[in-house]
Amino acid sequence: MNTTADPREGEGVEGFPGQEQSQPGKTAPMDPEPDHGEQSYRGTGQLTGRRALITGGDSGIGRAVAIAFAREGADVAIGHLPEEAEDAAESVRWIEEAGRRGVALAADIRDTDAATQMVEQAREQLGGLDLLVLNAGYQRDRESIDTIPLDDVKRVFDTNLLGLIAGARAAVPHLQEGSSIIVTSSVQAFSPSPSLIDYAMTKAAQVAFVKALAEELGPRGIRVNAVAPGPVWTPLIPGTGWDEERIETFGTDTPLGRAGQPAELAGAYVYLASDAARYVSAAVLPVTGGKPL
Repeated sequence: MNTTADPREGEGVEGFPGQEQSQPGKTAPMDPEPDHGEQSYRGTGQLTGRRALITGGDSGIGRAVAIAFAREGADVAIGHLPEEAEDAAESVRWIEEAGRRGVALAADIRDTDAATQMVEQAREQLGGLDLLVLNAGYQRDRESIDTIPLDDVKRVFDTNLLGLIAGARAAVPHLQEGSSIIVTSSVQAFSPSPSLIDYAMTKAAQVAFVKALAEELGPRGIRVNAVAPGPVWTPLIPGTGWDEERIETFGTDTPLGRAGQPAELAGAYVYLASDAARYVSAAVLPVTGGKPL
């Protein structure tokens, strides 16, 4: 008897109820709430003794990775915006429930000094740093190139690129051999949507960042990789500004016919962080429901 799960089944097969939030999106108002692996993820000790910082760890993919890392034996600090404190506290609760140290650090990484301080605080409170997950991101729907708001484009670039570089710059001098940096890129880096043109630009730039930094840090024994999610049900989605129809059909255009849940990406990050991937660097691992890169 076949006991494996059918990948076509799960939340989002028929899309999601129309809904919208202001940025940054929150978990509680979402219908349905995302699955971060709270009840399903089972650790096997792959990251025992590691110390991780995950930016954007308050919700969505970041929370799923935080839960998985903790259940794999890592202590975890999460970065979050000050207004996301409630979601951040929930992530820390799950980290601590796994018996690991959890730390929430409020910082708007568009401010490079704040991004640097966040890394320093993570190192101090965890006693060092072995894993850096650069996951925080921002996107908004764009009607057309002739109406795109340049001030908001700057927010996209500052969050997705400047904050990412600032975090890496602060962390790298303190990373030892065997450490790992993982960036959350996107299928948008390879198949950009016109309505996400500025976001897609940053995600493509992140791929270049990963490849260049992997070449620089490889001789030091530090690996750098990326995960490229496809459509995943996180607070970023109702916060993007899409209309009801776009939310209702979100993810249904994938070969598997549905959007992913954050829990379904956690294993990719665990793999890239673990010794199982010790010969993997400069890679972009797609978790896209079958959408090709």
